[in-house]
Amino acid sequence: MSRIGRMPVAVPAGVTVTIAEGNKVTVKGPKGTLERALPVEMSIEQKDGQIIVSRPNDLKKMKSLHGLTRTLVNNMIHGVTEGYEKVLEVNGVGYRAAKQGRKLTLNLGYSHPVEMEDPEGIETVMEGQNKIIVKGISKEKVGQYAAEIRDKRRPEPYKGKGIKYADEVIRRKVGKTGKK
Repeated sequence: MSRIGRMPVAVPAGVTVTIAEGNKVTVKGPKGTLERALPVEMSIEQKDGQIIVSRPNDLKKMKSLHGLTRTLVNNMIHGVTEGYEKVLEVNGVGYRAAKQGRKLTLNLGYSHPVEMEDPEGIETVMEGQNKIIVKGISKEKVGQYAAEIRDKRRPEPYKGKGIKYADEVIRRKVGKTGKK
Protein backbone atom coordinates (compact mmCIF):
# COMPACT_ATOMS: atom_id res chain seq x y z
CA MET A 1 0.00 0.00 0.00
CA SER A 2 1.17 3.52 -0.78
CA ARG A 3 2.70 4.93 2.39
CA ILE A 4 2.37 8.51 1.24
CA GLY A 5 -1.11 8.05 -0.28
CA ARG A 6 -2.45 6.58 2.97
CA MET A 7 -1.48 9.57 5.11
CA PRO A 8 -4.29 12.09 5.63
CA VAL A 9 -3.64 15.73 4.71
CA ALA A 10 -4.38 18.11 7.60
CA VAL A 11 -6.28 21.25 6.64
CA PRO A 12 -5.02 24.16 8.78
CA ALA A 13 -7.26 26.92 10.14
CA GLY A 14 -8.02 29.63 7.59
CA VAL A 15 -7.86 27.23 4.63
CA THR A 16 -10.96 26.06 2.78
CA VAL A 17 -10.86 23.08 0.45
CA THR A 18 -13.71 22.42 -1.98
CA ILE A 19 -13.90 19.24 -4.03
CA ALA A 20 -16.12 19.56 -7.11
CA GLU A 21 -17.21 16.77 -9.42
CA GLY A 22 -14.46 15.35 -11.64
CA ASN A 23 -12.04 15.77 -8.70
CA LYS A 24 -11.57 19.50 -9.31
CA VAL A 25 -9.99 20.66 -6.07
CA THR A 26 -9.94 24.35 -5.08
CA VAL A 27 -7.86 25.46 -2.10
CA LYS A 28 -8.36 28.97 -0.65
CA GLY A 29 -5.94 30.29 1.93
CA PRO A 30 -4.37 33.47 3.32
CA LYS A 31 -1.92 33.78 0.38
CA GLY A 32 -4.36 33.07 -2.45
CA THR A 33 -6.35 30.43 -4.31
CA LEU A 34 -5.13 27.37 -6.21
CA GLU A 35 -7.25 25.17 -8.44
CA ARG A 36 -6.36 21.83 -9.99
CA ALA A 37 -8.10 18.91 -11.70
CA LEU A 38 -6.80 15.72 -10.10
CA PRO A 39 -7.03 12.16 -11.50
CA VAL A 40 -10.71 11.14 -11.69
CA GLU A 41 -9.99 7.54 -10.60
CA MET A 42 -9.02 8.59 -7.06
CA SER A 43 -11.69 9.32 -4.46
CA ILE A 44 -10.95 12.44 -2.42
CA GLU A 45 -13.06 13.17 0.65
CA GLN A 46 -12.90 15.67 3.47
CA LYS A 47 -13.53 14.37 7.00
CA ASP A 48 -13.18 16.41 10.21
CA GLY A 49 -10.42 18.77 9.11
CA GLN A 50 -8.51 16.21 7.04
CA ILE A 51 -8.43 15.17 3.40
CA ILE A 52 -8.24 11.46 2.69
CA VAL A 53 -7.29 10.11 -0.74
CA SER A 54 -8.17 6.49 -1.51
CA ARG A 55 -7.71 4.35 -4.61
CA PRO A 56 -10.25 1.99 -6.20
CA ASN A 57 -7.97 -1.04 -6.75
CA ASP A 58 -4.35 -2.19 -6.59
CA LEU A 59 -3.36 -1.83 -10.24
CA LYS A 60 0.12 -0.37 -10.77
CA LYS A 61 -1.29 2.83 -12.35
CA MET A 62 -3.66 3.36 -9.40
CA LYS A 63 -0.85 2.83 -6.90
CA SER A 64 1.30 5.49 -8.57
CA LEU A 65 -1.63 7.94 -8.88
CA HIS A 66 -2.51 7.44 -5.20
CA GLY A 67 0.68 8.99 -3.77
CA LEU A 68 0.78 11.63 -6.50
CA THR A 69 -2.77 12.84 -5.82
CA ARG A 70 -2.16 13.12 -2.09
CA THR A 71 1.11 15.01 -2.62
CA LEU A 72 -0.52 17.44 -5.07
CA VAL A 73 -3.28 18.26 -2.53
CA ASN A 74 -0.65 18.66 0.20
CA ASN A 75 1.47 20.99 -2.00
CA MET A 76 -1.59 23.14 -2.75
CA ILE A 77 -2.39 23.51 0.97
CA HIS A 78 1.27 24.30 1.79
CA GLY A 79 1.36 26.85 -1.05
CA VAL A 80 -1.66 28.88 0.09
CA THR A 81 -0.48 28.93 3.73
CA GLU A 82 3.31 29.38 3.55
CA GLY A 83 4.13 29.65 -0.16
CA TYR A 84 7.21 28.39 -2.00
CA GLU A 85 10.51 30.00 -2.86
CA LYS A 86 13.65 29.08 -4.77
CA VAL A 87 16.95 30.94 -4.42
CA LEU A 88 19.23 31.37 -7.44
CA GLU A 89 22.79 32.70 -7.42
CA VAL A 90 24.48 34.49 -10.31
CA ASN A 91 28.23 33.76 -10.32
CA GLY A 92 30.81 35.20 -12.69
CA VAL A 93 32.78 38.37 -13.35
CA GLY A 94 30.44 41.01 -14.75
CA TYR A 95 27.39 38.77 -14.38
CA ARG A 96 24.61 40.58 -12.58
CA ALA A 97 20.86 40.76 -12.30
CA ALA A 98 18.58 43.78 -11.83
CA LYS A 99 14.86 44.19 -11.22
CA GLN A 100 12.62 46.95 -12.60
CA GLY A 101 8.92 46.57 -11.87
CA ARG A 102 7.95 43.09 -13.09
CA LYS A 103 10.98 42.84 -15.39
CA LEU A 104 14.13 40.93 -14.48
CA THR A 105 17.23 42.01 -16.43
CA LEU A 106 20.18 39.63 -16.52
CA ASN A 107 23.67 40.58 -17.74
CA LEU A 108 25.28 37.22 -18.44
CA GLY A 109 28.19 37.92 -20.75
CA TYR A 110 26.08 37.93 -23.90
CA SER A 111 26.17 40.87 -26.32
CA HIS A 112 22.77 41.95 -24.99
CA PRO A 113 21.02 41.92 -21.61
CA VAL A 114 18.45 39.13 -21.17
CA GLU A 115 15.06 40.43 -20.04
CA MET A 116 12.42 38.22 -18.42
CA GLU A 117 8.88 39.17 -17.39
CA ASP A 118 7.55 37.67 -14.12
CA PRO A 119 4.66 35.30 -14.92
CA GLU A 120 1.25 35.66 -13.25
CA GLY A 121 1.33 34.70 -9.57
CA ILE A 122 5.15 34.60 -9.42
CA GLU A 123 7.34 37.30 -7.87
CA THR A 124 11.11 37.67 -8.07
CA VAL A 125 13.03 39.53 -5.39
CA MET A 126 16.64 40.66 -5.66
CA GLU A 127 19.08 40.35 -2.78
CA GLY A 128 22.15 42.30 -3.81
CA GLN A 129 23.22 41.97 -7.44
CA ASN A 130 23.71 38.24 -7.56
CA LYS A 131 20.90 36.60 -5.59
CA ILE A 132 17.45 36.06 -7.10
CA ILE A 133 14.58 34.73 -4.97
CA VAL A 134 11.58 33.35 -6.89
CA LYS A 135 8.41 33.30 -4.74
CA GLY A 136 4.86 32.08 -5.32
CA ILE A 137 2.05 29.85 -4.08
CA SER A 138 2.28 27.20 -6.81
CA LYS A 139 5.24 24.84 -6.34
CA GLU A 140 5.11 23.87 -10.01
CA LYS A 141 5.19 27.46 -11.34
CA VAL A 142 7.96 28.56 -8.94
CA GLY A 143 10.14 25.62 -9.96
CA GLN A 144 9.43 26.13 -13.67
CA TYR A 145 10.27 29.86 -13.65
CA ALA A 146 13.43 29.26 -11.57
CA ALA A 147 14.50 26.61 -14.12
CA GLU A 148 13.85 29.04 -17.00
CA ILE A 149 16.03 31.71 -15.34
CA ARG A 150 18.79 29.12 -14.74
CA ASP A 151 18.62 28.01 -18.39
CA LYS A 152 19.66 31.49 -19.58
CA ARG A 153 23.24 30.63 -18.49
CA ARG A 154 23.75 27.26 -16.83
CA PRO A 155 26.75 26.89 -14.51
CA GLU A 156 29.82 25.55 -16.27
CA PRO A 157 32.18 23.05 -14.60
CA TYR A 158 35.53 24.81 -15.20
CA LYS A 159 35.13 28.22 -13.57
CA GLY A 160 31.68 27.74 -12.03
CA LYS A 161 30.26 30.76 -13.87
CA GLY A 162 26.53 30.94 -14.55
CA ILE A 163 23.23 30.83 -12.67
CA LYS A 164 22.83 28.06 -10.11
CA TYR A 165 20.41 27.13 -7.37
CA ALA A 166 21.61 28.16 -3.90
CA ASP A 167 21.66 24.54 -2.71
CA GLU A 168 23.19 23.17 -5.94
CA VAL A 169 26.76 21.86 -5.90
CA ILE A 170 28.74 22.32 -9.11
CA ARG A 171 31.13 19.48 -9.82
CA ARG A 172 34.30 21.26 -10.84
CA LYS A 173 36.67 19.95 -13.50
CA VAL A 174 40.39 20.51 -13.88
CA GLY A 175 41.36 22.52 -16.96
CA LYS A 176 43.79 21.29 -19.58
CA THR A 177 47.49 21.21 -18.88
CA GLY A 178 50.25 22.37 -21.23
CA LYS A 179 52.63 20.11 -23.21
CA LYS A 180 56.00 19.24 -21.72
